[in-house]
Amino acid sequence: MKNFTLNDGNKIPALGLGTWKSQAGDAYQAVKEALRLGYRHIDAAWIYQNEAEVGQGIHEAIAEGFVKRQDVFVTSKLWNSFHDPKDVEHGCRESLDALGLDYIDLYLMHWPIAFRPETFMPQSPDDFWPLSSLPLSKTFNAMLKLKALGLVKSVGVSNFSVKKLDQLIAESGVVPAVNQVELHPYNPQVELLDYCRDHGIHLTAYSPLGSGDRPESMKAQNEPPLLENANINEIAVSAGLSPAQILLAWAIDRGTSTIPKSTNPNRIAENLAAQAYVLSDADRSKLDNIGIQFRYVSPQQWFIPGVTYQSDDFWD
Repeated sequence: MKNFTLNDGNKIPALGLGTWKSQAGDAYQAVKEALRLGYRHIDAAWIYQNEAEVGQGIHEAIAEGFVKRQDVFVTSKLWNSFHDPKDVEHGCRESLDALGLDYIDLYLMHWPIAFRPETFMPQSPDDFWPLSSLPLSKTFNAMLKLKALGLVKSVGVSNFSVKKLDQLIAESGVVPAVNQVELHPYNPQVELLDYCRDHGIHLTAYSPLGSGDRPESMKAQNEPPLLENANINEIAVSAGLSPAQILLAWAIDRGTSTIPKSTNPNRIAENLAAQAYVLSDADRSKLDNIGIQFRYVSPQQWFIPGVTYQSDDFWD
């Protein structure tokens, strides 16, 4: 398994198994099978509500000798309702308890948005902490203290733009180890990738295949299905690979780790094999310049000017 070295010296595997949208029983089987096949990175989160099953898959894989705990890189994420510094450790321990682990390898601030305590999903603007009252840097500094407690190895963020990263670093004095964001040829985020390279922040690509199985409520009308793109399919046919494999190879080729979700054993194996493929210069250029711009994950109902963000656009 190829690895990337983070700015704190820890290593993150280039390919991981995503667990967003995995139903509880499916998540357990998928994690166990992935670790049996050779995956060494499992991506989880409190809000996915399946961390107990993810943990079960990890523990059974360890018990059956597929892997050792120290060789599994486990990511989890602080949910928006735990942003108050006094709640950060509690949020982390809830994930640890569900996973049945003593530590998390990478702990991310899931969104640069704060909910009021005990708000699972907001129903009105009153359910949010304004950033003027609870700056993201205060949450991040509380997360950094988890390292000293031995609860996490690395600390990072998710869904942060260049401006939000700049402000976080200026206010906290610490550069996050990782920024996990939506990345694929329709949303390549070139400026963000360049910024993170310059500042030593590793990027992890979520929804690298276009997240076609996300809830219908999150989908736009007539959105372009990434896996059906003609250029991607042409490259895949020429290489004797699937479109998904080409997309994953592209992500790793850019120096980003990637966490495709699947609960299908054949696709889990297929995705793992993608890390061995090297794109040609011509194919890389074709994917880099695909000519379509689309973001699949964008919870518009959370974007409240002056509360959850300050600029003209949440994504800056």
